Amino acid sequence: MSTPFSSWRVGAPYYLPLLILSALVTWAGLRMGTIYPAIPFWVVTLFAVNFFRDPPRTISQAPDDITSPADGTVDAIEDLETCEFYDGPCKRVSIFLSVFNVHINRMPDDAEIVDIQYKEGIYKNAMDPESHQVNEANTLFLSTPHGPMAVRQVSGAIARRIICVPKPGAKLTKGEKFGMIKFGSRTDLYLSPDAHIEVQLKDKVKGGSTIIARFP
Repeated sequence: MSTPFSSWRVGAPYYLPLLILSALVTWAGLRMGTIYPAIPFWVVTLFAVNFFRDPPRTISQAPDDITSPADGTVDAIEDLETCEFYDGPCKRVSIFLSVFNVHINRMPDDAEIVDIQYKEGIYKNAMDPESHQVNEANTLFLSTPHGPMAVRQVSGAIARRIICVPKPGAKLTKGEKFGMIKFGSRTDLYLSPDAHIEVQLKDKVKGGSTIIARFP
């Protein structure tokens, strides 16, 4: 993408007003001789700043490494015979993101975006295994050196806005940031059946740096 995605920029309308408000409450409290009324404001401010953080990541340059599209916990690894997000049998790796995880989404491989499909839905808790089927979601269909892949951004009970910056036809590199989901969600990765999954259930993964799968 010509302009790199920045969660700091996306989050500015949230944490900047909170910073200003917290500073004003602190100033008013100091004039009254106490800062205790400002503590709850700073807690909320620090939560917002932490949510939109954008830590640096080292991206694997090995051509057959497929990296994680998100931070979080692996809560599903499946072999599917059929799937509406993949033409034929595939493997699905699902990652749950709590409100404390980095919420940036990254490309799992060098890819061209073939299509993007947004689906309206409900807002079940993202920890629910059925949430990936019924919740609001945005699916990126990718053409990669290892064949077709799909990355799905799925909203949660709290998350109500999916952000996806690139458009169909865009070419992105492995590990490149392309969007995020605000305040709790899940991200699904669909791969061809010959992919060797390198993670296990309950593993903690980091977007762009954890190796999710390798191809023989």
